[in-house]
Amino acid sequence: MEHHPATTWLTEAAGAAQQQGTGDLLRVILIVMVLGSAFTAWFLLRGYKRKDD
Repeated sequence: MEHHPATTWLTEAAGAAQQQGTGDLLRVILIVMVLGSAFTAWFLLRGYKRKDD
């Protein structure tokens, strides 16, 4: 196993993080999906709260 100084490792990690690119898009898609699911569930389930008098 080779020894890498901390500064070299940090530089390589920062470079790898910049190459990934789709992480922000995936994060936004997941947040929108969760919020949309919660809104849809609320919209569908609110009809069951009606009282039949």
